[in-house]
Amino acid sequence: MKMTARGSIAALMTCMAAAGAATPAVADSVPVGVPLDAVRTTLGVDTPRVATGVPVPVVGAPEAPVHHKGDMLPTPLLPTVPIATELGNTLVTSPVPNLPGKPETDGEGSLDAPASTVRTRTPGLVVGSPLTMPDGSNFGLPNLTKPELGLVAPELTGAPTALLGLGTPR
Repeated sequence: MKMTARGSIAALMTCMAAAGAATPAVADSVPVGVPLDAVRTTLGVDTPRVATGVPVPVVGAPEAPVHHKGDMLPTPLLPTVPIATELGNTLVTSPVPNLPGKPETDGEGSLDAPASTVRTRTPGLVVGSPLTMPDGSNFGLPNLTKPELGLVAPELTGAPTALLGLGTPR
């Protein structure tokens, strides 16, 4: 075996070990504030304040294919891959002008969405073998089979919530 082949096999084994050791851990989100001060100075109106978090997705290890007795191809042929992330805390506040006409009824509206975890799985593919196992009654040759194709449905799991509020100064 040549040295280049050995190096390629070693690199492939290292990548497979790293992929197998990866776990779908949930990462924090990166906090971001949306700067709207230029709108306030340009237009002379009160602007909303927006603070949110950018999710950082973490890719987990793909599902391992399983070989069944009598099948030539593993199931699933294209495995599903889990991905997890945390939707960051989002807070949007905006001044609300006095609607009844009294300055003491000026208030502030807010939308608060607390951080929540979202998990997903990519779609997978299941393909049936086009040939059977070798058949002794057919001189050891495999027979043709009907084509089979299946799709593993993607998944999305999470429970994001939000609170809408309106407050007046006291």
